[in-house]
Amino acid sequence: MSALRTVMRAGVRRRRVQTVVTGLAAMMAVTASVLGGSLLVASDAPFDHAFARQHGPHLTARFDAAKADAAQVGATARATGVTAAAGPFRTVSTDPSGIPGLDLPAGVSLPPMALVGRDARDAQSGQVDQVGLTQGRWVSGPGQIVVSADYPGPRLSVGGKIAFPSATGGSTELEIVGIARSVSRTADGWIAPDQVDGLDAKGTGAGFQMLYRFSAAATDAQLAADRAAVAGQLPDGALTGATSWLNVKNGNSRSTGLFVPFLTAFGLLGIAMSVLIVGNVVAGAVGSGTRRIGILKAVGFTPGQVVRAYTGQALVPAAVGTAVGAVAGNLAAGAVLSATEQVYGTDSLTVAPRVDAAVILGTLALVALTALVSALRAGRLRTVDALAVGRTPRFGRGRRAARIARALPLPRAVTMGLARPFARPARAFAMVVAVLFGATAVTFAFGLAASLQRIQDSKRSVADVTVLAVPPPMPGAPAGGNPHPDTAAMARAIEQQPGTRQYYGAAQTEITAAGSTGAVTVTAYLGDSSWAARQLVAGTWLHGPGEAVAPTPFLTATGAEVGDTVMITDHGTTLPVRITGEAFVADSQDMRLFTDAGTLAAAEPGLRAAYFHIRLKPGTGTQSYTDGLNAALRSTGAVARAGDDSGAGQLVVLLDALTGLLTLMLVVVAGLGVLNTVVLDTRERIHDLGVVKALGMTPRQTVAMVVSSVVLIGLVGGAVGVPLGVLLQRIVVPAMGDSAGVRLPDAVVDVYHALPLTLLGLGGVAIAVLGATAPAAWAARTRTAVALRTE
Repeated sequence: MSALRTVMRAGVRRRRVQTVVTGLAAMMAVTASVLGGSLLVASDAPFDHAFARQHGPHLTARFDAAKADAAQVGATARATGVTAAAGPFRTVSTDPSGIPGLDLPAGVSLPPMALVGRDARDAQSGQVDQVGLTQGRWVSGPGQIVVSADYPGPRLSVGGKIAFPSATGGSTELEIVGIARSVSRTADGWIAPDQVDGLDAKGTGAGFQMLYRFSAAATDAQLAADRAAVAGQLPDGALTGATSWLNVKNGNSRSTGLFVPFLTAFGLLGIAMSVLIVGNVVAGAVGSGTRRIGILKAVGFTPGQVVRAYTGQALVPAAVGTAVGAVAGNLAAGAVLSATEQVYGTDSLTVAPRVDAAVILGTLALVALTALVSALRAGRLRTVDALAVGRTPRFGRGRRAARIARALPLPRAVTMGLARPFARPARAFAMVVAVLFGATAVTFAFGLAASLQRIQDSKRSVADVTVLAVPPPMPGAPAGGNPHPDTAAMARAIEQQPGTRQYYGAAQTEITAAGSTGAVTVTAYLGDSSWAARQLVAGTWLHGPGEAVAPTPFLTATGAEVGDTVMITDHGTTLPVRITGEAFVADSQDMRLFTDAGTLAAAEPGLRAAYFHIRLKPGTGTQSYTDGLNAALRSTGAVARAGDDSGAGQLVVLLDALTGLLTLMLVVVAGLGVLNTVVLDTRERIHDLGVVKALGMTPRQTVAMVVSSVVLIGLVGGAVGVPLGVLLQRIVVPAMGDSAGVRLPDAVVDVYHALPLTLLGLGGVAIAVLGATAPAAWAARTRTAVALRTE
């Protein structure tokens, strides 16, 4: 057994490049697999898992303290179907008056916060809604607050402060001692129970919150019955509102569903490349040692010992690479899962142990199986045949290609390299497949990133300047103001402002539509909005009164199609509107309608614009135009802002980061495959290399010969990989839209053009050349005498 170990150790030390490539290929494969597998597991119903772990409430109910006292509200815990309850907790809804150190832009205020008074024992170990702390600690008394990680306002951190209007006048500052997440989003912040009354600045009386779990709460109908059972225990009107866990879950599922097709595509690419590269590396290592196998047999090694020796030589670096890859994969997955918690609306996402176990065992089994297949072939060779392998090259292979290459008007070193792949077609094919997968990954990543960017762009206005007709109150600003601004005066000021090219106003109102339940938000345009029309999935933009554009959720809810007429009701007046187009929205619950203000004239003749969008003439300075317009609008109370301040959404940023990371890994693995094969080929030809060097080949010509040997491989791999990447993008991106419950317009999917496709095709050459650079440099540095003496 000691002799066998000696052979294994010697083989690992002698073939250093192959050992390193095997280890790196295994490391990259494991890192990518752990990252992708962890995200796939996390995407598998993360809300359900977090909901069960935190004992989330099926119903979060709010009660009017003026119509029911604490004892009455607490008694609802015994309503029919209730299996567990928490509360009553004092609650108050208030508008933060500011954050010390944070300067808000003009016209911007902080979103309101629903605050709940809750002590640490109940919040962290109660029967219902165990709130998970992500930073800091729980409140221990007045003057402190724990902020929800899902609060839609600016990012807050432990140690900061946030100010609220006080019930006695003035302002109360609370120190942020923790950041937490409730799986059902039961509050925007938690404070000490005896702090609630002091923050009731409006004097309306703080309310109560109750959290319930029911024996039957799997459907909307069951939850409606549960809510009715709770409301029946109290006076009419005491229950002021309730949030169902299903509403939170449905919103969460739309985000997590985006990841499944995306990760599946990258996962399949990673697995396929891992099989190819690791198999190619191991098979090359065994194949290059065939003559040594003959020597081992000649000195008494049995076929079984030979097989074990060469399988072990592959497993040693693969095991090291697997261990390093598992650590790197867990670190990367931990960072990504931490960012994913915000998207998934949960906390404590970690790498599942079963992912580590499956990836580690699967990778080692793959390496062992591939090495075993190659070693068995060598183990079956007769000793004399194994000793003869490599001494006499196979006659005639690649000679025709060499003759054709010599006829090309290129330097001799280049033509020698171009003909080389035809002398080893099996190895050339393996490199082509490696480059193909790399080119496919890069092309797919480019298309996915472009599609995500177009989705993000669809949310932005093309306006250069936006005017808010009724800006939100500034913190500390006096109450009141003009609720009905003179939008006609604003329009005149905009029209008269030098530099104005086009503009339109938009009003917001609520209506109901036949066939749907709940309110529908209507954006009614005053003026020509066609220059800033929303992206359409089908149909055309509206042209005047009586026409409307509806997003997919509205059409789905009403059962209407483009071209149909839908009856809407606005302030008791029923109006017909014809749907001319289907607008693209990124939210499957976005119930909106876009129409001309004249459509609603019969119901709301005095409809006023909530904002204006302005397009400037070429050469007009945005900041100077905004300053001048604000001066002209000062008497109206409106505020003009430059551009569109909507940044990239967190989900888009996360998907872009994952795309870049996984693509980089796949490209590196592809380059390693090329590197290994070129190293094997160069070392096998080392004697021939010495001959041509003796005949006068310079180091620069040597580099050109080795690098040119992979150019055709890169071209073929890129030419085949690019169409495969385009096809993959056309499959995955629509699947991501289906998972999110939205239809994507053609413009979001059709992102490739001739120039990018050409450059992506040349990316295959870049991958191949990068993989061949190191072996080419080694060949150029090798001395002629050393090369001639090498067998």
